[in-house]
Amino acid sequence: MPSPASKEYAAAGVDLTAAAGVKRIIHGLVSETHDESVLSEDGAFCGLYDADPDSEFVFASSTDSVGTKVRVAQAMGHHDTIGIDLVNHCVNDILPSGAEPLFFLDYIGSSGFDADVISEIVRGLSLACMLNGCALIAGETAALPGLYQPGDYDLVGFVVGRVPRSEVKSVESVDVGDALIALPSSGIHTNGFSLVRKVFGIDDDPSVLREQVPRLGRELGDALLEPHMSYLDVLRPVKHFVKTMAHITGGSFAKNVPRALPNRLMGRIVRSSWEVPAIFDFVQDRGGIETDEMFSVFNMGVGMIVIVAPSHVDDVLSACQGSWVTGDVVEAPRGAEGVIYA
Repeated sequence: MPSPASKEYAAAGVDLTAAAGVKRIIHGLVSETHDESVLSEDGAFCGLYDADPDSEFVFASSTDSVGTKVRVAQAMGHHDTIGIDLVNHCVNDILPSGAEPLFFLDYIGSSGFDADVISEIVRGLSLACMLNGCALIAGETAALPGLYQPGDYDLVGFVVGRVPRSEVKSVESVDVGDALIALPSSGIHTNGFSLVRKVFGIDDDPSVLREQVPRLGRELGDALLEPHMSYLDVLRPVKHFVKTMAHITGGSFAKNVPRALPNRLMGRIVRSSWEVPAIFDFVQDRGGIETDEMFSVFNMGVGMIVIVAPSHVDDVLSACQGSWVTGDVVEAPRGAEGVIYA
């Protein structure tokens, strides 16, 4: 459940409570199209489809965008990292099922065909696909003047992967006492930029992005455009130890950790178990945002949470550089949802 503390985010144009309501309506509509080949669990990060019962593998797919981070890229005139964001985000969304990517498709909608901008975007897409071991097999570039203002564009991606059916992750494997291990993010990643833009007044005065921020050691715009990390290579060697995973994206911990747990359980997160990166402190200070809201909107330095049995904690920590135990799995009190903080 989105946190009720997300008032600043709602004021910036993103109402997480309303979004949750819309998604419940959508779920009821799309479930009518499902048959026995659809294997996805409710709330899963991706869709699972069994195309051939005789095959060793089932397919995993996901689609997403990078949201209004594109507005920062446009304002900075830097378009080569936004494609990296997109691919890595989508790859991270199929990873919780245990899947690895096979191929990727993109959609670029814009006000017109700017060859320099489009080539920069696709250069980033191609680089990230190569690093994630998947093919960029097709895409669509559409000029939609009137829908997009001059200089505007949007970027959407679609990934398809596969997982051995015997290795599909299930939330039902999670038990009370299992550990929550956090993997660090590289920054804000691809969520919360509507609030970021409001806090810094980027749309009204893009020059703020050129501000040198001593605590960040670089320009604000460069810190905001730091690409979304992929956790595929990091987790591949220890996937067999992992029960489930939560990609910490929109809605942060309260929305995403429960997606990796059965309904009867909750995640208990110890906020003091890590030092929040400077970029989040800077956003909070500049915007006067309450800490609870920061934790309901941003990843706060945690890009992925993996859930493992206590006996495998050391295996994962030793293999995943920079990871740490951030909490554990507990019984959910009657009627409780989301996460609790210790």
